Amino acid sequence: MMGWYKESDGRTRRVFWTTSAGWALDTADGLVFQYLIPLLVLGLGITVKEAGLIASANYFAAAIGGWTGGWLCDRYGRARILQLTILWFSFFSFLSGFAQDFHQLLAIRVLQGLGFGAEWAVGAVLLGELVSPQHRGKALGTVQSGAAVGSGLAALLAGPVAALFEPDMGWRIAFWFGILPAALIFFVRRESDDPEVFREAVAHAAATGERHSMASIFRPRLLRITLLTALLSLGAQGGAYSVGNYTTAFLTLERGLSPSVAGVCVLLLSAGGFFGILTNAYLGDRFGRRFTFRAFALGFMVMASFYLFAPLDSSLWALIPVGLVYGFFQFGIYASFGPYFTELFPTEVRGTGQAFAYNFGRASGALFIFGVGQLAAYLALSAAMAVLAITGMTIALIATFLLPETAGRDLISMRDLN
Repeated sequence: MMGWYKESDGRTRRVFWTTSAGWALDTADGLVFQYLIPLLVLGLGITVKEAGLIASANYFAAAIGGWTGGWLCDRYGRARILQLTILWFSFFSFLSGFAQDFHQLLAIRVLQGLGFGAEWAVGAVLLGELVSPQHRGKALGTVQSGAAVGSGLAALLAGPVAALFEPDMGWRIAFWFGILPAALIFFVRRESDDPEVFREAVAHAAATGERHSMASIFRPRLLRITLLTALLSLGAQGGAYSVGNYTTAFLTLERGLSPSVAGVCVLLLSAGGFFGILTNAYLGDRFGRRFTFRAFALGFMVMASFYLFAPLDSSLWALIPVGLVYGFFQFGIYASFGPYFTELFPTEVRGTGQAFAYNFGRASGALFIFGVGQLAAYLALSAAMAVLAITGMTIALIATFLLPETAGRDLISMRDLN
């Protein structure tokens, strides 16, 4: 798995650790709000409905910020915009701890979402352009495993750390830890860390006067790739959201677990996800992007169905190991996005295209979350979760049959599309 790391130069290793830490802390900043909702209800006096509105607004802001950040890194450089996005989301995560009411927290979390959505795409593009084609999946997949670390860190901050203080202070301190990622900007060098392939594209654009806007990914030469990657992202993320966002509710309402025990079970899913991401990273380079997406989508559908419908009752001896395998596929599928999207889009609009596709799926996936809630009025919660999860992954599978295989190939430019 890490043989590529030994072959990398100092710049690539430094960027790898910076993007890995950035993604882990970015994930923690994004999830800590969800884990803090009970304390926010008590300490800040907001309602659960208001908390849901803040979370939804944050995700939609992340989609806008991601697309914008991707375009900015195409225009002004990968390393420079990575620094900006890290500093942005860190500052507003920290500022969240000073909110005095619902409206202030809503505004701050919307602003935080702009940087939160951009960091993944910019970091993935930067590292993806530095790593050799045969190792791109392993490198970016290992970075993606930071999401599992971030999830655990968020649970730690929102649980044991926040519990050390009064309700009105605990959630504030958990948010204040969000300033820590800002230190990562000192490990990125603005111009010298930009990959050679990007510098060549900039030089060619300067010589020809060619300019690309945020709408360039919708031009005829790229429209098919843009639509299919957005569809793939929508299906995979929407399917995962359909189960992931209701797992605690399912375990308490249908399996009969207490909220605290259900929370531990959900946290352990991240452990399975960590190994799923690393496995995906290896398989993607070995057997191809499309094969790996399909394997994890099918594995997710099988294990999610088993987790939801098998007669496991409330036995932790059964739920925990099954949950680990289910988490392996739920989180593991995300490792395919970075290398595949990096290889599908040309250098001149790689940040724009990759950020749009990934964040389109992230934002539109909210429709699957909403759909589960609506369908649960007519079906059991587990059945509603399964229907939407299988629908989403089926959409993702269809997209893989319409997209080309890219594993091992050199990165393309707009000139290659002519």
